Amino acid sequence: MTEIVKFLLVDDLEENLLALEALLASDGLELHKAGSGEEALELMLRNEYALALLDVQMPGMGGFELAEIMRANARSRHIPIIFVTAGSGDSARRFHGYEAGAVDFIQKPIEADILRSKSKVFLDLFVQRQKIISQRDKLANAASALQAADKQKNQFLAVLAHELRNPLAVLSSGLSLMETPIDGVDKDAVRTSMRQNLRHMTRLVDDLLDINRIERGQILLRKERILLGDILPSALEIAMPAIESAGHTLVVNSLNDPMLLEVDPTRFIQIVGNIVSNAARYTPAGGRIEVSVSHSKDRAVITVSDSGVGIPDAQQSIIFDMFGQSDNARGVSGGGLGIGLALVKQLVELHDGDIRLVRSAPGEGSTFEVRLPLAA
Repeated sequence: MTEIVKFLLVDDLEENLLALEALLASDGLELHKAGSGEEALELMLRNEYALALLDVQMPGMGGFELAEIMRANARSRHIPIIFVTAGSGDSARRFHGYEAGAVDFIQKPIEADILRSKSKVFLDLFVQRQKIISQRDKLANAASALQAADKQKNQFLAVLAHELRNPLAVLSSGLSLMETPIDGVDKDAVRTSMRQNLRHMTRLVDDLLDINRIERGQILLRKERILLGDILPSALEIAMPAIESAGHTLVVNSLNDPMLLEVDPTRFIQIVGNIVSNAARYTPAGGRIEVSVSHSKDRAVITVSDSGVGIPDAQQSIIFDMFGQSDNARGVSGGGLGIGLALVKQLVELHDGDIRLVRSAPGEGSTFEVRLPLAA
């Protein structure tokens, strides 16, 4: 039992309260004492009780009257009530008590075993009720998460269909042009377009397969000790088609100090290539992309900045989530399935590194930072 259970003891005589407290004291049970009905009502406003033991005969507000008020209040009507009485146990009196909301009576002088036995029943019922409420809330949260996941899945499938249909249409049209003898058709341009769209489709499928492998724990890193300066050009080369087609300027700032990494070269190229390609896609034509390399203690730091459309504040928390592609305020569509940064994050973490969004604002571009451990 992790939550403290509370009982309310109400009696106008302090010695009676002390006696009840001594009889009921146990680990995990918190006993609150009230010397009047009014004091008891104040306590009920601030606490949730598993049981209330009320003295029937109290000056001012008696036990029956207090019980009737409790039953009329939504916050306290569920609290089980046991009346403690030294008076007559005749049927009329008991009927009045039950009518007021009692679940039981205990006669004075109190028999300790009977009191403990009856109290334990309500303590156990309260604990079970709290567990049921907790399970209900967990089920409600799980149902809500499933609904959100289902909605996200449907959105993803719609985007996937769109992303695959466009390249397929280009490939189909390109094949028709290649097979039909039409004058004036630039077949080299057609082939170039077909290759570009084929690469796009291949990238989509590869990203999906990589995400699936990572989630199933099936990606094995083939690490090598390699100089950052030797591998960075290969990573940037992946993004060059997107940079050149948009007329971007690429600036690379690197340190003269050699930095030795222990990474999977293929995955490192994938990490940096995806980030720079992402920057190129979300930067309007003729923009600037800057890649800087530095080190901090035992980490190599790779920073990628762009002059792109930026990410609204409300969407910055989801960019590393699966399918968390950001909308943008200037209408530049990055394409893709919105899984690029999610894949990069998982690959970076497989290398015991981290990635973060340093800054971003609509119309002012974005800056991402990847930190990877230096080789020992």
